[in-house]
Amino acid sequence: MNKGMEKAKILIESLPYIKEFYNETVVIKYGGHAMVDEELKKSFALDIILMKYIGINPIIVHGGGPQINQFLGKMNIQSDYIHGMRVTTGETMDVVEMVLVGKVNKEIVSLINFHGGKAVGLSGRDGDLIKARKMKIMKSLAENAPPELIDLGRVGEVTDVNAEVLDSLDTRDFIPVIAPVGVGEDGHAYNINADLVAGAIAAQMQAAKLILLTDVQGVLDETKKLISSMTISEADRLIASGVIAGGMIPKIKCCQDVVQAGVGKAHIIDGRVEHAVLLEMFTDQGVGTEVVA
Repeated sequence: MNKGMEKAKILIESLPYIKEFYNETVVIKYGGHAMVDEELKKSFALDIILMKYIGINPIIVHGGGPQINQFLGKMNIQSDYIHGMRVTTGETMDVVEMVLVGKVNKEIVSLINFHGGKAVGLSGRDGDLIKARKMKIMKSLAENAPPELIDLGRVGEVTDVNAEVLDSLDTRDFIPVIAPVGVGEDGHAYNINADLVAGAIAAQMQAAKLILLTDVQGVLDETKKLISSMTISEADRLIASGVIAGGMIPKIKCCQDVVQAGVGKAHIIDGRVEHAVLLEMFTDQGVGTEVVA
């Protein structure tokens, strides 16, 4: 009886959130440990299916860096990084596309469908879903010297998202699962950071939420305590003071950009927690850090 009462309380607590996000779009960047651990993979799939059943429209954008590294290693192809970006030659791009689109994407689609959902796998090439251009990075190579353009090869940034493709899937109750590969004006494929793709899609779709799954709790303050919520300006101050540093900075910048573009909230959550997506969306406390306007 006590367990039943506890479940009833959880359902009642989630009711206002279900009502708030009914018929809204939520974009989720799926990556990290949640893509590797079998129990976490199952709980993620069930979270997405439940969201769809109660009238929320989830869109998944996935990463796949470790899987790409594994295949490149087997093929004896060296992979270098500059500013956290993989230098992507034509040969490397072939492997990236093969792994992301042909392997990782299909595994996620199969997982959701196996547990009762209706998922469809896409890459940015499908229907010109994600249009891209070559990313340009300037780097100072020596003191008092002008910065030079660094060639990252086929690394891209999003220039446009074709919302019609996603709208057509939504009207048929399909869950889009998107590999972060874009297409340039030259017709070539471009490797794009999955956070950037998720952010661009969230902005284009005017999503209620962008959720980034990571392998950390969220953003921690000076005392290593989780910050559950912050504004854009508060995030700027924490970056300036060094509290937010390293790999968390681009994730926070992504969250700031999408909120400024009209997305309701952006969340950085701990994907190592079972049912992390549901806990963040439908409970008062959540499991990570949200960025609000």
